[in-house]
Amino acid sequence: MNVVWGYGRVSTQDQSLDLQIDALMRAGVCRTRIFTDRASGAKAERAGLTALLSAIEPGHTVCVWRLDRLGRSIINLADLLERFRGDGVELQSLTEGIDTRTAAGRMIYGVLSSLAAYEREVTIERVRAGMRAAAKRGIHVGRRPGLTVGQANHARDLRDQGKSLSEIAAVFRVSRSTVHRALHR
Repeated sequence: MNVVWGYGRVSTQDQSLDLQIDALMRAGVCRTRIFTDRASGAKAERAGLTALLSAIEPGHTVCVWRLDRLGRSIINLADLLERFRGDGVELQSLTEGIDTRTAAGRMIYGVLSSLAAYEREVTIERVRAGMRAAAKRGIHVGRRPGLTVGQANHARDLRDQGKSLSEIAAVFRVSRSTVHRALHR
């Protein structure tokens, strides 16, 4: 038996979930199986979504009014769809007419997955390009070193005096690996 769960979300407390709930119920979702959230889609942790994800099992279907109610970005949506697929859960979006139980729905899923992969790769390329540009301008990229230049010089002096990495680390209250990196910078 295919159990259908519903999910609805609005971004603010002022907005109403009635339109989404009514549409889900018209599509055959039992009211007791509809989870909702009143939260921005940008929030990764949403109580209703977490409860839905805990309730679904292989063979179930998740029904939403629109895809953007489920995922906060195309990457987030694709990740959720991949999780559903791995768990044997189908997705139905009423407004877009997507149903992964059909060939056309699976095709749309494939397109969304491809777009998400593209978006991930573009983001990575953009970040790497920005890091290279910053490095060319002499800007340090990444975590700040655990020891300042002056502390690193002091650590070298202590090392020249025969102190161990552990002893030097204790002086600066950092890990041995932080001292090691500072000495080889």
